[in-house]
Amino acid sequence: MAGQVFCLVLLLVLLLVTAGMVALFVQGRQDSMDEARARTLSVAETFAHSPGVVPALESANPTAILQPHAEQVREQTRVEYVVVANTRGIRYTHPDPERIGKHFVGPYKEALDGEGFTRTFAGIHGPSVNSVVPIERSDGTVIGLVSVGISVETVNSAADRSIPPSLAVAAIALALTTGAAALVTRRLRRQTHGLEPAEMTRMYEHHDAVLHAVREGVLILDADHRLTLANDEARRLLDLPPDAEGRAVTELGLAPGTAALLASGGSVSDEVLRSGNRLLAVNLRPTDERGGPPGTVVTLRDTTELRAVTGQAESVTERLLLLYEASARIGTTLDVTRTAQELADVATPGFADATTVDLVGPLPQGEDPAVSAEGGLEMRRTAIAAPERGQPLYPLGRKVGFVPSRTRAVHVRLDAEDLEHEVVARIGRRYWDPERVRNLMDHGFHSMISVPLHARGVILGLVNFWRMDDSERFDDDDLSFAEELVARAAVSLDNARRYTREHEMAVTLQRNLLPRGVPDQSALDVAHRYLPARAGVGGDWYDVIPLSGARVALVVGDVVGHGVHAAATMGRLRTGIHNFSALDLAPDELLGHLDELVARIDREEAAADGGVEIAGATCLYAIYDGVSGNCAVARAGHPAPLLVLPDGTVECPDVPAGLPLGVGSMPFEAAEFHVPEGSRLVLYTDGLVEGRARDIETGLELLRDCLVGRDRTPEQTCDDVLAAMLPEQPGDDVALLVARTHVLDPEQVARWPVATDPAAVAGVRKKVAQWLTARGLYEEAFTTELILSELVTNAVRYGEGPIEVRLLYDRNLICEVSDTSSTAPHLRYAATTDEGGRGLFLVAQFAARWGTRYTETGKVIWSEQTVGESDGEGPVGAGLFGDDLFGDDEAGDEAPDDGARDEDARGDDAHGDDTLGGGVFSGGSSDRPDPR
Repeated sequence: MAGQVFCLVLLLVLLLVTAGMVALFVQGRQDSMDEARARTLSVAETFAHSPGVVPALESANPTAILQPHAEQVREQTRVEYVVVANTRGIRYTHPDPERIGKHFVGPYKEALDGEGFTRTFAGIHGPSVNSVVPIERSDGTVIGLVSVGISVETVNSAADRSIPPSLAVAAIALALTTGAAALVTRRLRRQTHGLEPAEMTRMYEHHDAVLHAVREGVLILDADHRLTLANDEARRLLDLPPDAEGRAVTELGLAPGTAALLASGGSVSDEVLRSGNRLLAVNLRPTDERGGPPGTVVTLRDTTELRAVTGQAESVTERLLLLYEASARIGTTLDVTRTAQELADVATPGFADATTVDLVGPLPQGEDPAVSAEGGLEMRRTAIAAPERGQPLYPLGRKVGFVPSRTRAVHVRLDAEDLEHEVVARIGRRYWDPERVRNLMDHGFHSMISVPLHARGVILGLVNFWRMDDSERFDDDDLSFAEELVARAAVSLDNARRYTREHEMAVTLQRNLLPRGVPDQSALDVAHRYLPARAGVGGDWYDVIPLSGARVALVVGDVVGHGVHAAATMGRLRTGIHNFSALDLAPDELLGHLDELVARIDREEAAADGGVEIAGATCLYAIYDGVSGNCAVARAGHPAPLLVLPDGTVECPDVPAGLPLGVGSMPFEAAEFHVPEGSRLVLYTDGLVEGRARDIETGLELLRDCLVGRDRTPEQTCDDVLAAMLPEQPGDDVALLVARTHVLDPEQVARWPVATDPAAVAGVRKKVAQWLTARGLYEEAFTTELILSELVTNAVRYGEGPIEVRLLYDRNLICEVSDTSSTAPHLRYAATTDEGGRGLFLVAQFAARWGTRYTETGKVIWSEQTVGESDGEGPVGAGLFGDDLFGDDEAGDEAPDDGARDEDARGDDAHGDDTLGGGVFSGGSSDRPDPR
């Protein structure tokens, strides 16, 4: 139909345009002939009546006068010719000069009667028009003729110039008409969707049949939410009145919720509405989504029977989704209490209105369940999920008795006739409280499912699911689902229990292996912090070890990994470091021995497990000397220490970085630098500066910024560093050690060089006695002189010079004798008949500690005495060796007037035969050095 309309309109337009063009052409031709007649006649009359024409004809040579004027008029009026002739027809003028004087062609005699005329004839240029007008004297006599002619083609050429505009106008009209017809056609096709008439007829027939025969209600609403169409099924489902079309949906007597939904105009899918005793699934779709008119199409389905049929399938689907949710939500952590609460939260309200979880008493601490003597389990309420706070269920922490006589779930009705038997016998409760049962029923609780929590043959607890108020009672399907849900949760709870047990074991082990405190010493003020990783304990550690000579060793290390293995390895390394420190080794030598220990541990573990060797740990070992203020540091794959100077600036000493312990056999290098008094040494593990969110360089810069500035105590420094570097629980272990340095006062240190002569021993004793007396150490003088005499004698007899004696008075009194020999005496038991060999034995008896340490130039033999522990009954050793063991020497030193006695004393000392020089207390002849 659209195509036919288009063709009809186009044909009419073409006919109109053609007719107009023909009419325009014919009218143009007619107008051209009229124009030719009028022009020739007017030119001929004008020329004939022009002044001077008559005198020119009467002159002797009319041609000479009239020919120029005739040509001028012809050119100006654009005619073919202007011919002047006499009454006999002889031409005086002509465009062709050769024709002048010849006889006039054509009729002209009619003009001699005094009347001009016009006629049409066929000339050599086609149809032409010729007008002849007489030339009269003033008295009316004809003296000549004027003939003017023009061809029709010349006139038409002027008229043809108006044809193109006419054609353009016609073309524009044709285009506008065609465009309008095309628009009409397009609109018709869009409205009919390009269907042919037969198809449209068939479509409407089908539409009518479907609309009234389908078992689905259809409503069509306009933009104002007025009903424009409703099929029979829609009328039946909604009980619409007969005159429903044309009325607003809010005026049809529908339920308020239904009317509001239909008038919303939005897009709705399968919204369930109640209409009487029916459940209707409603779908709304706007009609203008694809360019249609504004409005809404509504479809209705009666799902009352379908709901009843599909209810069980939906229940199964919901249960499967709940099990899937339980797998995702239960066991997110390895905390027993948290896992129990997750179980309760998942089951409520998706499966039960309230859920309680009771666990065996020691279970949250990771221990195995314990059965009481009566055969029951003492459980505690661990988790609860209920709709209101005022529920009558037992609160958290309440003890609940349970007899583990079953492994299957049971369900009971709280209104059962023999409820006491149900609770005590079937469920296994060890109590019966009728008052609480009545309280539960008063709050609407009507049924319960009780499921034991058991995993790997162990009863872990009991889970109770409760329903109340309008909820349906539990059935057999609910019982099976409850068992499946609890079985999945039991595995997570058992895993959490086992993890908690192992975690507690690791924590206990690590707490026992880490230092319990900081030993007493005066060289450093030490503060320390240890933070375990988020995942549990690890192998980071720190240590503060007092050494001889007012020196202190600072240790920080990190064992690879977490858990019991890392903690145990850390304990072994701490023990090894303490043992190596007792040998007074340099930092680089100590790390070398520790590297061998780690490599041996890795080899043993690899051989036991059948695997490859595992690189074990990193470590930093520093020795600070409280006398000189120097610090020697060596590190094995560990971050370098930071030094905070007293003015607040931060430096990073250049300490060579060795390989981690157990990786290779390369030697370690130590660096020694001076530490000003009052500085802070900061030692740490990589967990402080490195993490997932930042690299180690960024962490070091942040640590520097935190340390720089004001002076702080070590404790304040630790707190500030942890607050700035670790705002949350760290992902790796963190060990931090901050030590403020002190230097012994020069008055607490004394040095004396000793000549390699046995006679020099007496002089040393005298100087030591005077130095101790000046400091109020009267009671320590005897013991100190005894110890120094033995040590100096050994150095004189078996050492190599130079020899030096140094006394340090710190918390204790330290005596040191150094020489350049690399051999050291060893303690042994002397035989009864031996003259010597008891010197070091006496040193070991009188000193709290003694030992030997090697230096770059030799060795130092030292002893340490506890100050102020004498019983006040006289000098130490008086009861063993007499009241005046050193009477001769002391008298000689203090009484110069007794020359003989003084000489005897000096002579005896020089020969080494007195008590301190080489007698029974001397280690000279028997405390021989180790030949190594």
